[in-house]
Amino acid sequence: MTIAAAALLVVAAAGVALRGGFGATALAAESDMVAAATTAGCGKTPTLTSGTRTIQSSGQSRSYILNIPGNYDRNHPYRLIFGLHWLNGTAANVASDGYYGLQPLSNNSTIFVAPQGINNGWANTNGQDLTLVDDLTKLIEGDLCVDTTQLFALGWSYGGAMSYAIACARPTVFRAVTVFSGANLSGCSGGTQPVAYFGIHGIHDSVLNISNGRTLRDTFVRNNGCTPQNPPEPQQGSLTHITTAYAGCRPGYPVQWAAFDGDHTPDPVDGSTSTTWSRTWTSGEVWKFFTQFQSTTPPTTTPPTTTPPTPPPTTAPPTTPPPGGGQPGTCTATYRAVNSWPGGFQGEVTVANNGSTTLNGWTVRMTLASGQTISSLWNGTNTGTTGEVTVKNAAYNGTLAANASTTFGFTATGSSATPPSNISCTSP
Repeated sequence: MTIAAAALLVVAAAGVALRGGFGATALAAESDMVAAATTAGCGKTPTLTSGTRTIQSSGQSRSYILNIPGNYDRNHPYRLIFGLHWLNGTAANVASDGYYGLQPLSNNSTIFVAPQGINNGWANTNGQDLTLVDDLTKLIEGDLCVDTTQLFALGWSYGGAMSYAIACARPTVFRAVTVFSGANLSGCSGGTQPVAYFGIHGIHDSVLNISNGRTLRDTFVRNNGCTPQNPPEPQQGSLTHITTAYAGCRPGYPVQWAAFDGDHTPDPVDGSTSTTWSRTWTSGEVWKFFTQFQSTTPPTTTPPTTTPPTPPPTTAPPTTPPPGGGQPGTCTATYRAVNSWPGGFQGEVTVANNGSTTLNGWTVRMTLASGQTISSLWNGTNTGTTGEVTVKNAAYNGTLAANASTTFGFTATGSSATPPSNISCTSP
């Protein structure tokens, strides 16, 4: 972080200190999510509970606040939203403000987490704050039922900078981010891949000039293949906002920009110089932006930088003959590598019914190479994570009509150079 940026953030802290708790009105929210790509925590009795907790990350004890829906269903996959605080703010501030006003809109459809930054900021020194996000994601997905294609992050000021850093560095993990009044203060490792992006900034921001927000926005205008433009912005004194959806973006990767007649705040109010979550338009627009995405893998083939989002069930038949296993006329199993990254990979197995009658249940057996360990598996139930592994169908994909197929997928640690061997499929 530059000295100039640090100076700007010190000014921001003075304004933040005056901010009190924000009340939020409960509004109508989106109904239950559709069937999703799930995590290892699905079906488990959770050990995590709502409240302030700690996690070891990069050799330090880091705190965070977790909010789990009161009617949590361990078999239902939930959206996961990270709320990042501002300079000299806290995780408690974010939680008490309803995670930037989104929690009251969520209708128990979402798990929220607010990490605490070191020294109440997000310097992200040596990437340690990104590592914290990775560690929290792994912890939550391993204990709770999360839809891995529905991860989001948002934050204001320094928290916006950290949200931008997440978008740059974790494009295949986070579906979308929202940056309130941000700047490039937490770094941008990578920053060349598409991520759905919503930027919000005041036209006369006295702490982080709106030019900072435009620069961040334009990173993803380029990455997402959108048509460049100079979106309209309101006149000073109008006390209004203008939201623009960019045209020409790649399907599934929208860019949205909202400029408002105001200063450095995440909760402006049209027609007023006051700021309050009970009257702001920002929370409703952010919620609408995040919830537009269906529970499907984003259309990208770029290698992930951490555990990748997982694909939903598919009925597409395999395009190549299976490398082994299964009797003619019964079920066959075909493996393919989906993605790989240093120290891990993502695989997918297609189970096909090649017979003329309906299959009612299937079991796949395969042998993982030495050093490979399954870390998460979806669309099936596995016995074992190393060596010889058995995977049985999930409750919803065990019945296969003649010539139909389904898939299960998994992520694993270890090298992807050697695919699983001895793959076979049997049915009752």
